[in-house]
Amino acid sequence: MNKQVYLDYHATTPVDPRVLDAMLPYLKDSFGNASSKTHPYGWAAREAVEKARSQVGSLLNASPGEIYFTGGATESNNISLLGAALHAPAERNHIITQSTEHHAVLDPLRKLEKEGWRLTVLNPDSEGFISAEALGNALDERTFLVSIMAANNEIGTVQPLDELGRAAAEAGALLHCDAAQAAGKIRLDVESSAISMLSLSGHKFCAPKGVGALYRRKRGNRVRLAPLALGGGQEEGIRPGTLNVPGIAGLGEACRIAAEELQEEAQRVGRLRDLLLDGIRKGIPDVTVNGPADADKKLPGNLSLSFKGVDGSALIVSLGDLAASSGSACTAGNAEPSYVLKAIGVPAELAVSTLRLGLGRFTTEEEVTYAIDRIIETVGKLRRVR
Repeated sequence: MNKQVYLDYHATTPVDPRVLDAMLPYLKDSFGNASSKTHPYGWAAREAVEKARSQVGSLLNASPGEIYFTGGATESNNISLLGAALHAPAERNHIITQSTEHHAVLDPLRKLEKEGWRLTVLNPDSEGFISAEALGNALDERTFLVSIMAANNEIGTVQPLDELGRAAAEAGALLHCDAAQAAGKIRLDVESSAISMLSLSGHKFCAPKGVGALYRRKRGNRVRLAPLALGGGQEEGIRPGTLNVPGIAGLGEACRIAAEELQEEAQRVGRLRDLLLDGIRKGIPDVTVNGPADADKKLPGNLSLSFKGVDGSALIVSLGDLAASSGSACTAGNAEPSYVLKAIGVPAELAVSTLRLGLGRFTTEEEVTYAIDRIIETVGKLRRVR
């Protein structure tokens, strides 16, 4: 092949042409401000925003009024965690999370811990799972909030959200879910999982960068949120500022596409992932798969592999025509072993020999076949020069 093969779908994704088509009118003729209520330009922008709100809600089984638009999952996480904490009752000062969360969750929670909150950080099992039993043992009468991601960005572990949600609800605690990696790739249902707040990013499932959404429960155990920024009053004051109408329209279209094609696409991508793994295993000995052994319990496009005796950084450099990573894009360049792999017990010598491959909507079988040959060739060369 004469082009780079993109296998880093966990870092970001290309914009779907259908999403771009949905955005273009709001970058050109319909450029109005959604807060402008006195003329057709503003009306058209507001209509696009409300359409997208319904599309995001449909993907999550939420009502449109429970969806708020943000700049991405990091912002949504911060608003959820810090904003909810500002409304916590005095008798509840305990928060639970897991050690394999993204830093967009861990860092805000560490901030709360410094401010006096009691923080419990659970370690997952060797496949990255938090069980309802482990969560139940950590919950107590003072627990206010539990934050567990839907799917891990490095090893693909899909958490048992229905079970975790029931455990949190029975203890009277809120459940926040960072769904940046899961949204648009696996089924998410805020009702069946008793999720109180959920964060997502458009660029993780073929919408543009710089737009995301926050789900905030209004039914039943309603969540109160204090804004982290002030001025303007947009999004009920929870996220003020002029709305990114083109991005929001794109996010809505990405959610519509995902809702219609999710099952078929998950099967297609999962088949390609299995083909990639089988090909690598046939050509390379001593390959360790990180994360769940059961492929049905991980993201369809996720493959985290450790190659014994191979330096991960050298492998990435040598695979110059394969766009891949050694772990989270947010910690790229860090010489330390992945904290996610460390948390699930992967030895340091294997953790630094890890390649994270992410497949997605535009990955082809031809690209997978090419990647197999390149990885087998490159790992063999690196092992020979040791």
